[in-house]
This record gives sequence, structure tokens and C-alpha cells, in this order.
Amino acid sequence: MEVIDVNKNNWRRLFSIALAGTLTFSLAAFTSAAENAEKVTKITLLHTNDSHSRVFEGEYDGMGFAKLATLVKQQEEKNANTLLLDAGDTFHGQTFATLTKGESIAKVLNEVGYDGMAAGNHDFNYGYERLLELADIVNFPILSANVIYEETGKRVLTPYVVKEVDGIKLGFFGLSTPETHYKTHPKNVEGLKFTDPVEAAKEMVDELSKQGVDAIIAVTHLGTDASSTDTSIKVAEGAPGIDLIIDGHSHTMDNIGVSKTKIVSAGEYLKNLGVVELEFKGKELTSLNNNLITKEETATIEPDAKVQTVMEEVETTQKAILAEVVGNTTAALDGERDQVRKGETNLGNLITDAMLDATGADFSITNGGGIRASIDAGEITKGEVITVLPFGNYIQTKDITGKDVKAALENGASGYPANHGAFAHVAGLTYKIDDTKPVGERVHSIMIQGQPIDLNKTYSMATNDFMAAGGDNYTMFKDLAYTGDFPALDEAVIQYIKAKGAITPATEGRIVVEAMAVEAPQPVEAVKPAQPAPVVTEQKQPTTNVYVVQAGDTLSKIAREYGTTWQALHKLNKLKNPNLIYPAQKLVVPEK
Repeated sequence: MEVIDVNKNNWRRLFSIALAGTLTFSLAAFTSAAENAEKVTKITLLHTNDSHSRVFEGEYDGMGFAKLATLVKQQEEKNANTLLLDAGDTFHGQTFATLTKGESIAKVLNEVGYDGMAAGNHDFNYGYERLLELADIVNFPILSANVIYEETGKRVLTPYVVKEVDGIKLGFFGLSTPETHYKTHPKNVEGLKFTDPVEAAKEMVDELSKQGVDAIIAVTHLGTDASSTDTSIKVAEGAPGIDLIIDGHSHTMDNIGVSKTKIVSAGEYLKNLGVVELEFKGKELTSLNNNLITKEETATIEPDAKVQTVMEEVETTQKAILAEVVGNTTAALDGERDQVRKGETNLGNLITDAMLDATGADFSITNGGGIRASIDAGEITKGEVITVLPFGNYIQTKDITGKDVKAALENGASGYPANHGAFAHVAGLTYKIDDTKPVGERVHSIMIQGQPIDLNKTYSMATNDFMAAGGDNYTMFKDLAYTGDFPALDEAVIQYIKAKGAITPATEGRIVVEAMAVEAPQPVEAVKPAQPAPVVTEQKQPTTNVYVVQAGDTLSKIAREYGTTWQALHKLNKLKNPNLIYPAQKLVVPEK
């Protein structure tokens, strides 16, 4: 080892060497800083939302996770600086997810390669404790900065993460809709508090700014619906400093600029993959561009084999679960297209009864087009119920006026007697249709909970989320305030059947086709007004009764019982078709 004698001359020599080294280092640092200031870095953020466990490609759904995984790999080949994010409502929806309480979805998300997600209201559907378990299963953080424990104020989920990508520090934080308190079962979030998203966002912007991030991205499940109290638009307006909001909840394809914040959303059910291109010059974000890759654009691409295998393996293991017997029926449950789209059926009644039981609403309503199969008499399996209700719809409640109830029933009856997907099946409510009247004026004799409808009164309605959003032209439902969110429709029906054990399904006259005339017609031999009064009293007119049609009745059978002919009853009641009478229909008959 060389020993340097630190005398006067040596000191000068050492100082010269040190100075030269310092100058060299300073010049190198200056050059490096200059290069960094000029360096252009491109980062791609891919995003999905509201997939509701639509894992497979489907005619009415999106591209499926296997094709989505292929798209992600294609984007990564274009730019290695690529991240994949989800804005919530992912772990619940269809049987694929619900049978494993979300674990099957976690496996798929891990295989696809997600980097983070926001907690949506439906992600709490198995209870928040289960969501915490799922957070341990996935290989990425589930983010929410505004969900806290009521007692301690401690955050339930990870509020934010900082990711460094090619020298750029990105700060991501999550927000969940406060609507979760009533858009999942209250027991699922018992003990939790959803704080003001704007205030939580301000805290996150402040915290991430202190950490020196180069861009702030919020991954939120708030939506942009005008009917929602808390929206991503309000967050953008109230919490300056957010560069990008990747949003979900409203199932919309958003591209909204609010001040210096861009809000994007990719619709629903994996119908699109959102793409956001960030460009930095040095550490400064200089451009942000976004677009969507649609399901239609994936028609020719191959699904990712590994993701497809994971999904198929899950599906195979679920076959035994789907074969589980949940109850018995003494009669076939009628879900035939020609029946459910134009009349009351015992299966329509069973479904709406289950909706009423699950919610405690005043009445329930579902569309015939959502009932897709029948169930034979005997044992009922989970798989059969899911085949009947394959769309993964949720039950939702809304408050509605009697006037809008009438308008909704008119919409359902507008296609009668032709098959019409909007045809309304009901529970807690009965109504009649006069198909001789113009569309919009056909429905009459509406009863809710056994009482005549009050057009000015507000009622609690349970329906499916498709209709609640205005589907099948139920536009009168769309802007009504939500009052509750409940389990998937198939789950509710399964639980209802399980609770009953054995069911005896029947039609009950909830929906009757009948003319509006209320008064019974007078006999043909009616006395002329000019006839003297004594003659009227002496020639007493036959009196009539009202007979309520029972299951199995025919007009001939009723006529025999009352000592008359079916032709006379046909004429007396002005029936359009003497061969078509319904249980609970009221007929005028002679007194015995």
C-alpha cells in the first residue's frame, strides 16, 4: 500500500489531484443533468373497469380476459414502460366469480398481470373482510384512500403507491364511491366509513407531492353520473394537482377534461381496453393522449393461452358446484320465450317474489327478455337457475312515483300481444292490460300491496340493474335515485328457493288481459224507460254475480255450473276470445 506523506508539497499535489477530480465529476454531473432534462420518456397506462366477472368473450359482453392479455402483451412490445390498471367492480358478478367469492377472478387478474386496482362498491359484496383476503391473494395493491374503520379512523386498504418507471416517479391513489353504503348489502361494510372523496384526494395530492412524484394518477370508482353525489368530476374540480383520473362505476366511455385533469373510463364488461400515453421531457409531463381499443378490433387476435387455461380450469372445477340441488318444484317452471314475453308465468312470479324477499320493497319488476330458459319439475340445481338468468344482473332498489309506475307498465305492455322483451313480470303488484286501447293507454286496475295505485305517492321498487339504467326502454327508471344495491339476481333466486325447500309455482292473476269496462252490461230484455213502474217490479230482471276464474276453468265449465251457455257468458262479458280466460279474471255470471 502506498503511503502518502502529507507534507506541504504533497498536500499541494493532493489538492491538485482532488481539484481535477472534482472538476471532472462536476462536468460529468452537469452533462448528466443536461441529458436528463432533455430525455423524453414515454409511459403507457392501460385500463379497464366494471368487468363484473365477464371473463370469457361473449356476444353481449366484451373481449374477455384472454384476448385482453394478448392486447397487453402487444402494448408491452411497443413500449416496455407499460402498466395495467383496473377501476373496480371486478371480483363479483357472474357465477365464475361468486362460487369462489372472487378467488377465481384473483387468479385470472394475476395471470393477466395487473399492476393495481381501485375498490369498487361490488368488490365489497362478499364483505370487506373477504376483500382484504383477496387483497392478499392478488399480486398488486387494491387502492382506496377514503375507506376507514369507524372506530379507529385507520384506512382499510392501501391508500396509494409510488412506482418508478424508467426514472419517472408516478404516484397512484385510489378512491371508492360512498354509495357503497347502499350499493352493497349494509352488512358487507358494517363498521366502515366512506369519507368525502374530494377531501381524501386533497390529502393524497399533498402526500404524493411531498414524495416528489412526477405525475399523480387517481384510480377511482366514482363515475360521472349526474345522479351521483360524489363523482370523479367533483374530485377533479376540488382537488387540483391530479394529472389523470382512471375512473369506473358509471359504465361510461369517458374522455373528459376538467381544468388540468383528464378523466378517462373504458365502459363496461371488457368491451374496451383504455390506453393512455404519457410523455415526459425530463421530469415534466408534456403530453397526455388517450384512446380505446374496442372488442371489434380484437376479432382476429388469438387469446392468450395461459390466461385461457386458467379460466377453463376454474370452469371445470365449478361443474360440481353447479350441479348442487338447491330445491324442488312440483311443476315445471315456465320460461319459454313465447310465454315470458307476453304474459304472466310461474317462473316470472318466482323470480319477482325472490326480488321482493331480498329487498323488502313495495313491489318488484323484471323484464321477460331477461328470463332465458325453463326448469323441469323435480330437482332444481344452481346451474339451472343460472341458465335461466345468465346475464349476471344485480337487484337494485329505487323510489318511484305511482305516475312512473304506470308509465313503466305501459312500456312493458306496449308490444302485446306480440313477444316483447320489455314485458313486465311483477310481485307485490297486479295490473290489467286492455289491448284494444292505443299503446300508452292500455294498463289499468293497478294494485300495489293490495291497494289501488296512487299516482302521486312514492313507492319502493326493486328491479334489475339493466332496467334501472333505462334498459328495454324503461327510461323513466334511469334518473331515479338509487336506494339500495343487493346481490346478483341469480343468487337471490337460489337463496329464495333454498329457504323454501320445495316450491309449488303458480300463476296468480298478477297480469290479466281484460277490457277496461267496469260495469256489467244490462240484459238484452232491458225495460224501456216509458214502461209503467208497476210492470218493472212485476217483471223482475235476472240478477248477476261476479265469478273469479280458477286454474283449469273453461267458459263451458263455468256456464254449466251457473245453468247457462258459454255463448251467453261470451256475449255478457264481451270476451274477445272465448277460449282465452285467465286465473283471477273476473266474469259476470247469472245468479244461481
